[in-house]
Amino acid sequence: MADADLSSLSDTSGPLEKYPPVPLESFRLAANVGFEGRDIRSRPFKLLRTQLTKLLAWRQARLIGITSAAPAAGKSFLSLNLAASLAQVSEHPVYLVDLDLRRASLAEQLGLTVETGIDAFLRGEASRLEDLGRRLEGSPLIVFPTNRVNSGSEEHVAGPHFARLIQLLREDAGDSIVLFDLPPVFASDDAMICIEALDGYVMIVDSGKTSRRQLTEAIEMLRPSPFLGSVLNRYKGGLLDSYGYYSHAYDRYYAG
Repeated sequence: MADADLSSLSDTSGPLEKYPPVPLESFRLAANVGFEGRDIRSRPFKLLRTQLTKLLAWRQARLIGITSAAPAAGKSFLSLNLAASLAQVSEHPVYLVDLDLRRASLAEQLGLTVETGIDAFLRGEASRLEDLGRRLEGSPLIVFPTNRVNSGSEEHVAGPHFARLIQLLREDAGDSIVLFDLPPVFASDDAMICIEALDGYVMIVDSGKTSRRQLTEAIEMLRPSPFLGSVLNRYKGGLLDSYGYYSHAYDRYYAG
């Protein structure tokens, strides 16, 4: 499936108009290259988005968790930039939900002030998605940020409000893709609880840091939830890899 066919994954979309628009300048930070389609650094996310959409169409999966074995693997950065890259070629909503409650890093990366976030919904203090989501102006990307939960995060995702949140997202998104930035597997049992309600998950592997044992044990802990694959993050390529992600061999495709 070509990148341009991403919109064909959905014949219905949630009403974008109900989500307050946020100006592009509020979202775009220098590190978030997924918003810049002509930036050579966005190429890995373009490759990943096409591979992912093909896989999800084949598996008929829509709600996808993104996690890692241990902290600091770059999963939140990858979640945000993958969502941004998906939104670049989609006329239908792309949802990004921050369920890493103890870190709440998506709002910080995007420069957003969260008045009512996912945390409020999980405490029963909010009941509508439109109170939580923010839409990138001129784009189908809808971000659902959270405020940081310093303790008891497992109680938030194990309660009835979490089940209601997932139900509402499934109904609102239709056939669109919903990405969830989840906590690391070994940080708490939050990821295990959340993934049970989703259609599958992707594991972020930090090149040179995540060990084979960590990866194997993390996948085992998440069984029987569908494992969709892993992404090797921060891989620069070997000395003989002249076509690595940031190779100058691709400069002419991104010039101008």
